[in-house]
Amino acid sequence: MKCLSDYLWQTLVPLIFFSFVWMLYRYLDKQEEVEAIKLEHTEMELKFLKSQINPHVLFNNLNTIYSYSIEKPQETPELILMLSDNLKHVLYESNSKTISLEKELQFLDNYIKFQKIRTEGVKEISYHVNVDNSMHQIAPLLIITIIENAFKHSIIHSVVDININVKNGQLECVCKNKYNKDKTSTSDFRIGLKNLEKRLQLLYKDAHEFEITRNDVFKVYLKLNLQ
Repeated sequence: MKCLSDYLWQTLVPLIFFSFVWMLYRYLDKQEEVEAIKLEHTEMELKFLKSQINPHVLFNNLNTIYSYSIEKPQETPELILMLSDNLKHVLYESNSKTISLEKELQFLDNYIKFQKIRTEGVKEISYHVNVDNSMHQIAPLLIITIIENAFKHSIIHSVVDININVKNGQLECVCKNKYNKDKTSTSDFRIGLKNLEKRLQLLYKDAHEFEITRNDVFKVYLKLNLQ
């Protein structure tokens, strides 16, 4: 019995040990597979969210150029060049995980110029940018969602107020506009901004603040820790 006991002990202990090692290896291997799937899902979701933004931005710009080609054809070439820059930004540069803050702000500047043309005599635009360092990196096409939402839902003969400040590696964007509470439902605002909220959670999970307040003025506040 003693010999049998010793034999079983000498056999079972290594067997249990190596079984444990094998199970641990399988568990770690499975975790790596799960993480890879999560990463792939995140990247696909980001591409999908960006694809929802791109056509909307370009469609608005094309409408502006079409209107100008009829009313002010002599100024149309400059608008086409601006659209070309925006196309390059949206179709190529925005495919990167991050781009230079300088390029993203130039994209916003072009968009605001288009809006000033489209809303001339209908809306007033207050647009201010203060940047202490434009060499930072930022995820593309984040701020444009906030600005587009302001123009889309602001009432006529009102002010669209946009302020962007970059200081000590932090970006703050405050966008305010008056809107018609009776004619605009909450769901109208949530489509684009909800997509933005998802992107922020994916890209800046613990490095952002995002707040929406709806009183007499619709206000969106975004704060990002830039790279």
